[in-house]
Amino acid sequence: MNTAPTPAPDVSIVVPVYNEVENLPDLVERIAQAMSAQPLSFELLAVDDGSRDGSADTLRELAATRPWLRPVFLARNYGQSSALQAGFDRVRGRYVVTLDADLQNEPGDIPLLLERLETDSSVDMVSGWRKDRQDAELSRKLPSRIANRLISSATGVHLHDYGCALKAYRRPIIDRIRLYGELHRFIPSLAKEAGARITEVPVRHHARTRGVSKYGIDRTFRVILDLILIVFFMRYRQRPLHAFGGLGLWLAAPGVLILAWLLLQKVLGEDIGGRPLLLAGVMLVLMGVQMVVAGLIGELLMRIYHEAGGAPQFHAQEYVPDSRVNMPAARDQQAQAATNKIA
Repeated sequence: MNTAPTPAPDVSIVVPVYNEVENLPDLVERIAQAMSAQPLSFELLAVDDGSRDGSADTLRELAATRPWLRPVFLARNYGQSSALQAGFDRVRGRYVVTLDADLQNEPGDIPLLLERLETDSSVDMVSGWRKDRQDAELSRKLPSRIANRLISSATGVHLHDYGCALKAYRRPIIDRIRLYGELHRFIPSLAKEAGARITEVPVRHHARTRGVSKYGIDRTFRVILDLILIVFFMRYRQRPLHAFGGLGLWLAAPGVLILAWLLLQKVLGEDIGGRPLLLAGVMLVLMGVQMVVAGLIGELLMRIYHEAGGAPQFHAQEYVPDSRVNMPAARDQQAQAATNKIA
């Protein structure tokens, strides 16, 4: 017997879960209460990231009596970015909300974020700001403040709280980004690269009462490495020759000057064979040439990637005379459909 497909909900809530068995029943219940107080329909995608404490079994039990709960089970622990992407790949709503499963985020604030998206068509992403954060000062809050300022300065996306998991997006923004490694910390930067207009609203934050935190001070160092990657993506992804070639020219220029000066000394009869400066000049020129060649290879790979059907170089939409469709971040599929119709 065939079962008719259920209609797509208005909101898809994505929650990565890793060893949070004690929090899951309360989390699911509080999300249900929060969403029942507003008019939009919803689904909850709880992505179990290889938990070993029985979280998967608990999700199955909870989903048995809640048709809006859609558990997703990863084969092993892949990390938060992969868990979020697994949820993003399965969302059906026109809005997407994310939050953590540790109940430090307040599910009751979800309608606040959705209301902003519903009433303000100039906003594509609403990021939560844990203004009164309930965490340890030295081990959590201080490194977070430093990281927030560093990321804001480097990416140009100025937010008070990059680490807050409670965020809401218009669906097209989620469709345009992909998460790898540990890039979940930089979703606002990736969203900005995808054309999103971002705002920030204060949300509530609670101290953890059950379970164990999965984060430590060591993540501060990983953030710096990921930040280098994000800055490169945002500034030079479509023009790698400017990054590598520019650095190559800065290296090669002093090398050429050094060799020119040594050549003049040689013409004047000086012995330059044993000078360390000769080796330095040759090394600088060779390193500069290598960097320029790396930039040229990057340009070739980028063109092959785009021309072979990879990620689009830009996102665009033609005007459609409908208040809901004509939002700044409307689906690229709608724009393509309009183009095909005109053609």
